[in-house]
Amino acid sequence: MAVVIKRSTLTVWKDVIFSIFLRDIRSKFNDKLGISWAVVSPLIFIIILTMLRGSFDGGVTHSMPTFFFMVYGILFIRFFMETLNSVSSSIKANKPLFAFRQVQPISAVIAVAIFELLIRTIVIICIFTIAYYLKIDIEIDNLLGVLFCFFQVWLLAVSTGLILALLSCFIPEVNKIKTMMLRPLIFISAAFFSLQDIPRDLWKYFTWNPILHAIESARYFAYPTYGNEGIDIMYLNYSTLLFFFFSLCCYKAVWKQAISR
Repeated sequence: MAVVIKRSTLTVWKDVIFSIFLRDIRSKFNDKLGISWAVVSPLIFIIILTMLRGSFDGGVTHSMPTFFFMVYGILFIRFFMETLNSVSSSIKANKPLFAFRQVQPISAVIAVAIFELLIRTIVIICIFTIAYYLKIDIEIDNLLGVLFCFFQVWLLAVSTGLILALLSCFIPEVNKIKTMMLRPLIFISAAFFSLQDIPRDLWKYFTWNPILHAIESARYFAYPTYGNEGIDIMYLNYSTLLFFFFSLCCYKAVWKQAISR
């Protein structure tokens, strides 16, 4: 006689998230390069920008090494954009699985979000390890502050991605608008420039962007001499909380209608 093992809702939910997580690993790293490309791609970009900017400021940008100036900018903005892209397509990509009663859209969102967080963490560790062996001075005055900014960028990307994922179920053209919105983001988020590089009169056109506050704050937490003029960590905190709770409210309101379309 077969024995039926009853599992709690939390256990089922954990198993579903883990299964989708493994599915994402197999689908995204099934080529020969695998995770190494996730490290090599941003590293090449960072080195090229470091060489370009270093030729003008001598390798030191506003009191911090130009290499790490670019590391915080490029890694943070790529982390935001790639996490947002993955989360915003997670519901449609896993839609066939929702035929099973145990699988809900939020499980796919959480699995993809954790996957992106884990991959970007590995990438950052690898890049800092490479910098250490290249004998580039590494200084992080406030590690918790840097990690806090990193986590908030992730939470902002997941929240925005969830809203776009729900919208795309009703309006497929949202994906085209998303692409148009993300293209200029790298130019207005202080990824390869500092707020100090532009006139103060223009700051108001950039400081509405919470990603800029996260990148500039991370640079300040790593190198206090960099300064934090023009940025506000509380603005980043409130923006993150607002997007997070708004995305959860949207999900609670429309997730059933979204997967039925």
